[in-house]
Amino acid sequence: MKNTPTLVPAAELAARNPMRFPNESGAYRRARTALLAEEIELRRHIERVAELRRALPPGGEVTGDYRFRGERGPVDFAGLFGDRQTLVVYSYMFGPQRARPCPMCTSLLSAWDGEARDVGQRVALAVVARSPIERLVAFKNERGWRDLRLYSDTDGAYSRDYFAVDPDGGDGDQAAFNVFTRRDGTIRHFWSGEMGFESADPGQDPRGAPDLMPLWTILDCTPEGRGTDWYPKLDY
Repeated sequence: MKNTPTLVPAAELAARNPMRFPNESGAYRRARTALLAEEIELRRHIERVAELRRALPPGGEVTGDYRFRGERGPVDFAGLFGDRQTLVVYSYMFGPQRARPCPMCTSLLSAWDGEARDVGQRVALAVVARSPIERLVAFKNERGWRDLRLYSDTDGAYSRDYFAVDPDGGDGDQAAFNVFTRRDGTIRHFWSGEMGFESADPGQDPRGAPDLMPLWTILDCTPEGRGTDWYPKLDY
């Protein structure tokens, strides 16, 4: 049986915090200490969820004959792994029917471009969209991305099977985040973000937990928050 360490109560840890800021009031410090206890509990819950995720039983075997075209030519699904044993695939809302890509996806990927080399030290990261690779590369260059690996889903088969197109059979794109493993020569689906409109809370856009967008992480720490009617744009 796994030994679970005994944790100090969050309120006790929060009370140990020595930080005090110039001219803060007693009311501010009391409220901030109470908030800090909640933040500690949130950190612990995030770790508990991550542990449950890592402990998932094996997912479904990947049997589709998925074909992609990258900047260096055609590649099959196994080729997306490179020499890694785990593959993260982000489905980018930039299908051939779109004049321009999704601004939300673009904001996310712009942040991820700065992390791509670090992520690549542990797992493979691929960005898949249904537009031709020439179109994807042109926008990559326009945006100044350097380290993201973009691939065209040439026949859309992967996108259809892994929930990156409208479920009603339409031609619209859906953002999707999937993780796959390759163990003992067998490729399996490991985990996917499954939160959507059906699981959204009142007054909130659909979002996963943890949120993949650094933009929202920053804004959630401000008094303005993420707001209810502001979203990133491709240009300002």
